[in-house]
Amino acid sequence: MSSAIEILVRQHRDCDQALEDLEACLRSPDWDKAASAFARLEVALQGNFSAEEDRLFPAFEQVAGSASGPTAVMRREHDEVRALLGNAGEWLQLRDANALAAELDTLVVLLQQHNIKEENVLFPMCRAHVPDLDTLLANAG
Repeated sequence: MSSAIEILVRQHRDCDQALEDLEACLRSPDWDKAASAFARLEVALQGNFSAEEDRLFPAFEQVAGSASGPTAVMRREHDEVRALLGNAGEWLQLRDANALAAELDTLVVLLQQHNIKEENVLFPMCRAHVPDLDTLLANAG
């Protein structure tokens, strides 16, 4: 695996950990810690999405000759994650632990499915076809 892909996979794991930490805060519930964990989750997701949407996806689309393939699906899923995260933020502000937990459950499932597709389909395609992948993503981590 290229080091660039390892960076993206590590970002996925960082997002997973931030989400786990947020869920743990709800069991107390400790709203101050939950707000901090939520902020870490937002930053982790934005960092990963930026690396993919601003660097990886355009490079893949250029060599593929199309923006309507797997990267279009990944962008749509990123938008779904952003919407769920926005909903979760509202539930957090309202301090509704049950609604927030339900939103996070949906987010967990979506992110798991999304990351599997990226890691097992898109990333290998990028590794095979995008030139200078490591240089492209050098500052993504």
